[in-house]
Amino acid sequence: MAHTHTHSGQDSNRTRLAAAFGVTTLFMVAEVIGGWLSGSLALLADAGHMLTDAAALLMALLAVQFARRKPNARHTFGLLRLTTLAAFVNALALLAITALIVWEALRRFADPQPVTGGLMLGIAIAGLLANILSFWLLHHGSGEKNLNVRAAALHVMGDLLGSVGAIVAAVIIMLTGWTPIDPILSLLVSLLVLRSAWALLRESLQELLEGAPRSLDVTRLIRDLTLNIAEVRNVHHVHLWQVGEKPLLTLHVQVIPPYDHDALLHRIHDYLQQHYQIAHATVQMEYQPCAGAECELGMNSGSAASHVHHDHSHAPGEHHAH
Repeated sequence: MAHTHTHSGQDSNRTRLAAAFGVTTLFMVAEVIGGWLSGSLALLADAGHMLTDAAALLMALLAVQFARRKPNARHTFGLLRLTTLAAFVNALALLAITALIVWEALRRFADPQPVTGGLMLGIAIAGLLANILSFWLLHHGSGEKNLNVRAAALHVMGDLLGSVGAIVAAVIIMLTGWTPIDPILSLLVSLLVLRSAWALLRESLQELLEGAPRSLDVTRLIRDLTLNIAEVRNVHHVHLWQVGEKPLLTLHVQVIPPYDHDALLHRIHDYLQQHYQIAHATVQMEYQPCAGAECELGMNSGSAASHVHHDHSHAPGEHHAH
C-alpha cells in the first residue's frame, strides 16, 4: 500500500505541474502576441516574467519525472542533474531577455511609442486569470509537502504582481493617454525577472559546482555529531553536495572502538536522517586520530581525540547507506 501511495502522490504532482505549465505557457505566448500587437513593453516584460514561471514549472515537472527513473551503471545518480543544468541555461537566457527589455524601455523614454490600452488591458486580465488558475492547480487540494510543487506555486504567486501592474498601466493609458507608464512598469517587472533569474543562477551554479546545500550547516552538523553521539570523538573529511533535491554526504568519524560496530554505524545514519534529512551517506569509521593537512577539511576544532583508547584500535572500515 505504501508503494502505491508514493506513486499516486508522484502522479498527482506530475498532473498538477503539467496542467499549470500548460496554462502558464499558453498565456505567456498570448502576452507576447498581445504585447507585440498593442505596442506594450509592459506586457512583453510580464511575458518574460511568465517565462520564469514556465521554466520553474518545467524543471519541477522534469524533476518528478527523472526521480522515477532508476540509476544505471553510467548514471549512478540518475538524470536529476539535468534539471540543474536546465535551470542554469534558463537563468542566463532570462538575464539576456531582461537586458533587452531594459534597453527598449530606456529607448522608449526618448522616443515614446503608441500603446493600444484596450488590447493591453484584455491581455493583462487574461494573464492575471492564468496565474490565479496556475496557483490554484498547484496549491489547492495538495495533501503532500512536495518541495517542487510548493516552490513552483510561490513562483507563480510572485508573477501575479506583474499582471496586476500591467492592468494598472493599461487603465492609466486608457484614462489619461500617458504612455510613459508602459516603459516605467516594464522596468519594474524587469526587476522582478532579474531577481528570479539571479536567484536561479546562484542556486544552479552552486549545485553544479558541488557546493553544499544552503539549508545545511556543515559546521553545525560536525558539532552535533560529536555532542550527541558519545562514541564520536572527531569528524573530518566532510564532503556535502546535492543532486536534484537529494543531499549527499561522505565523512570520516573517529570513534571510541564500540562493542557493536554496526549498531554505532546505524545510530550515526539515523541521526543524519532524522536531524538533517540526509538519507544517502557514506560513513568511514576510524579508531586512530587523523593526521596530516588533509584532515583539516571538516575537522572539528573541539575534538577530544586525546581521549581515544588506542589499545582497541582496528583497521578503518567504510560503510554506505542507501
